[in-house]
Formats: sequence, C-alpha cells, structure tokens
Amino acid sequence: MAISLEKGQRVSLEKNGSGLNEVCVGVNWGAIDKKGFFGGISKVAVDLDASVATFTADKKLVNVVYFGQLKTPCGSIQHSGDDLTGDMDGDDGLDNEIITIKMNGLPQNIEKISVVLNSFQGQDFATIPFASVRLYEGTPTRVDNVIANYNIANDSTFKGSVSMVLGILYRHNSGWKFRAVGESTLDRKLEGTLQTVQSSFL
Repeated sequence: MAISLEKGQRVSLEKNGSGLNEVCVGVNWGAIDKKGFFGGISKVAVDLDASVATFTADKKLVNVVYFGQLKTPCGSIQHSGDDLTGDMDGDDGLDNEIITIKMNGLPQNIEKISVVLNSFQGQDFATIPFASVRLYEGTPTRVDNVIANYNIANDSTFKGSVSMVLGILYRHNSGWKFRAVGESTLDRKLEGTLQTVQSSFL
C-alpha cells in the first residue's frame, strides 16, 4: 500500500489479505509571518482543525470527533488534541494534530467516515506555511504508508478556501475502502462542512 491517491481514486484498505486495523489523519502547518510597521517580522498563530465524522448507511450523522470532542463513545476514533498555533519556528516535520481510527473497533452501524479540515479563524489555506493533510497507515508515532496526501499551502485548488474534504472511508463487503476527495468547500465552519459532506460526498 505504498501509494498516494489522486483525487477521485479509491483503494481497498487491505494488507496481506486482511483489513488494516489502524489508520491516522495527520495535519501539519506553520504560523504566518507578519511584517511589522517598522520592518520587523512577527508570527501570527494559525488554528487548523482536523475532524472525522461517522455516518450510517442512510447518511445519518452519528458522531463527530474534533477539538470539542476528542473521541467517540466506544473509543475507536481518538483525536490528539487541539493545536491553536501551528509550528511557530518553522516546519519540524511532525503533524500538529492526529486523529487515529481503529477500524476493527467501529460499531457495525457505521458505514461511512468523512475526513475534513477547517481553518478555525478563517485564514486562507494558501497563506498558511507548509499546510498539509494526509491519511496514512500507522500510528501517531509511526508512519508506515501514506494513502492520500494534499499539500494545501501550495495547491491552487485550495486558494481562497478555509475548509476542505480529504476523503471518505466506507464499508465494502467485509472490509473498508477509501475514496480520495481532496476538494475545498465554500463553508466557513465545521457544521457547514459536514452538511456539504452529507449532501455531496457520501
């Protein structure tokens, strides 16, 4: 599974004949440089928010894991915690927020899972240094294979936007598949982004 999907592509989350048990959503970004009135440079904090929402087969929203709810009741989806600033001293190569999804622990009524990203303070994705979001096989401390990755800061697709949909995980036969979406939305807040997911991407 050493691949990185393009928009619209799908992949089965299988490895060595069995389904992957754990995948992670990782987001990395930096603070924005701001020139001072007298020529100095200061750092402006950036708050990007990764979120994962679960849905039934008929698109009913069940749970949302985000900065305000860090895990599902059964604990199968876990958020690392809200990062309010981004990397203040340049790219350290580490994800600022990570959401872990344990596929085998998901309730049977969960058929689809969306992965979205929002800029909480409305800062344009294109202005945020090295902003990127990815889905990978591994753990919060180990990246085995990247399944889908989007360089948000340098992709003109996301210029002028403050929300995007990374992709959709969905049940297929006895396992799971992932569909890469990689599209911005017109929404300003998480609630609106999830409504767009329900109406356009499930």
